[in-house]
Amino acid sequence: MFRPWQPFEWIVAIRFLREGRLQTLFIITGVAIGVGVIVFMSALLAGMQSNFIHRVLSAQSHIQLLPPKELTRTLRGGPNDASLVAAIVQPPLQRLKGIDQWQAMQAQIRTMPEVAVVAPVAGGPALVVRGSASRAINVVGMEPELYFRIVDLREKIVRGNAQLTGSDILVGNELANDLGVGVGDKLRVSAANGAANTLTISGVFDLGNRGANQRSTFMALRTAQSLLGLPGGVTSIEVTVRDVYAAEDIAQRITAATGVQADSWIKNSAQFFSAITAQTTANTAIRFFVGLSVAFGIASVLVVVVVQKSREIGILRAMGISRGQILRVFLLQGGVLGFGGAVAGCAIGATALLLWQRYARNADGTPLFALAFDPLLFGVALLLATLTGLMAAFAPALRAARLDPVVAIRG
Repeated sequence: MFRPWQPFEWIVAIRFLREGRLQTLFIITGVAIGVGVIVFMSALLAGMQSNFIHRVLSAQSHIQLLPPKELTRTLRGGPNDASLVAAIVQPPLQRLKGIDQWQAMQAQIRTMPEVAVVAPVAGGPALVVRGSASRAINVVGMEPELYFRIVDLREKIVRGNAQLTGSDILVGNELANDLGVGVGDKLRVSAANGAANTLTISGVFDLGNRGANQRSTFMALRTAQSLLGLPGGVTSIEVTVRDVYAAEDIAQRITAATGVQADSWIKNSAQFFSAITAQTTANTAIRFFVGLSVAFGIASVLVVVVVQKSREIGILRAMGISRGQILRVFLLQGGVLGFGGAVAGCAIGATALLLWQRYARNADGTPLFALAFDPLLFGVALLLATLTGLMAAFAPALRAARLDPVVAIRG
């Protein structure tokens, strides 16, 4: 006698699965391996991409607004003369100039909901002198309370601190080693316009790039404006957005709204972004084909079950069981196989991620990159595997529901 709280379809579905224990074990194992591969590769790729993007964007903004480039206008003889007076037209040298009305532009960009931080920067080339040694550098003048939210120099300081008053300067460790200076030493910085200023090294940083550590220096915005001959002006506006992958679309919108050239990190690092996109496409293809193999595995097992249990199905139909109930019996089997395999697969994937995080190390013993155990990833894997099982079971279930009771019983 059936228990009132246990539906008939569940009883028959579980009984069919228990009678074919070996088949059930094999298909659950196959589903578990497939789901484990998907979970492991998805988490691994997400960790790699997050690490790559963090390394690329931790030392730069997502969008950089620049003043328009100077262009050469062709000279003509007169309003009615189409002949060119100047036969050779050469582009002019690009001078250091600021962005017009940058304060209003900064306020306008801040109102965009996709934008997180907007920081003005006054930057340009200069020469740093220490005794008889000199080096060409790139000056970056900024407001620390804003700029540090884009590039957190406080985390990159190896000696001293990130304090920036009107007489302070931050230098890279390579530049400090070349000049033989340290925290508290004085440097004389000269710009191309003849202006010069003597600044005190308050901190030495490491951006993780030798070239940047040799050339980059940071100082207060007003100090850089005075040094570069840009009183109250800025040469760029640095912007970070909430979704780094939407940076190019937002940059185009900023250009359309302000008329200022806006370059996103996607445009400036096109090859890197292409590599990230290719990785995502490859991972999606792998997950699709693994899921397809899982679906075919479940479908093949259930087709065999339909053939093996055709007599039982005929008897059930003769006893008055409807086609809809037979259909649900086999759909339940597919769902159980998918869900059970997904649970085991999530455990396999989590174990593989733990082993990777423990044994995959750099030469200095630090992890290669951080792996995030996203509960959403496991939840999506469970849901998709269950849905895959249901969809894979549909064709065998439909075949079972269409069996003629008399023909099935005769066998």
